Amino acid sequence: MSLKIIFSGFGGQGVLMMGYVLAFAGMNEDKHVTFLPSYGAEVRGGTANCTVVVSDEEIASPIASAPEFVVAMNYPSMIKYQNMVKSGGVMFLNSDLISEEPSRGDINLFRAPVNTLAHDMGADRSLNMVMLGIVAAKTGMVSREALLLAIEKVLQGKKKSLIEMNQKALEAGMNFATENN
Repeated sequence: MSLKIIFSGFGGQGVLMMGYVLAFAGMNEDKHVTFLPSYGAEVRGGTANCTVVVSDEEIASPIASAPEFVVAMNYPSMIKYQNMVKSGGVMFLNSDLISEEPSRGDINLFRAPVNTLAHDMGADRSLNMVMLGIVAAKTGMVSREALLLAIEKVLQGKKKSLIEMNQKALEAGMNFATENN
């Protein structure tokens, strides 16, 4: 099994953090992973994306020319990456910022109000972990336990409350995905 995903959005939405945590979770499960970040000219407010590949076998290239999954945290990202996701793949959309439909009809969509979900739990800055929880629940790329441990490792040295908030946001996303098939 080899699964490819592109995370995309504005700088400041935690797009790279989503990919980094997913890559760590894959390593926690002894899988082969690649993490390829890309920053816009200015980080906060500019564009950011990253590609993550999680595989049971060695990975030949970190570039995902036809990923199974794309996460679009904003409208420009949906427009830019809709043609990259492979036919039959899934595009995860932040419905708080994207109300339009992609022009393609051969991909599956999963819409989630991640800004609202994060805000309702008092964790506005954890909207990325809400989305990552949704992606993990829908794709099965890595386990819940591996993700929770990855958050701990990635945020090692930070306040315990920050780690716990991000873990709760991940759980909220997983619960949303499970409740909204």
